[in-house]
Amino acid sequence: MAQAEPTTNHDEIRKWAEQRGGRPASVKATHHQRGEEDAGILRIDFGEKEESLDEISWDEWFQTFDKAQLAFLHQDKTADGKPSRFFKLVRRS
Repeated sequence: MAQAEPTTNHDEIRKWAEQRGGRPASVKATHHQRGEEDAGILRIDFGEKEESLDEISWDEWFQTFDKAQLAFLHQDKTADGKPSRFFKLVRRS
């Protein structure tokens, strides 16, 4: 069974996403809607652009990631050894 690993390392997160064709993004409905200087609900957009997402810079993505005290739970490979796109943003413990 493939296992998911948590990290808060910016370089590791960016490398993992970019190796899978991922781009930093925010849910449109939450992007700067709270009157705060954050990106809202964070996502990684893979493949063709999702209409419900705004592409943002890695700097903006990581600023919100750190401010919200999030960790990046990710899987490197699927159970059959293929690259995995599984990730989840969770609270740091």
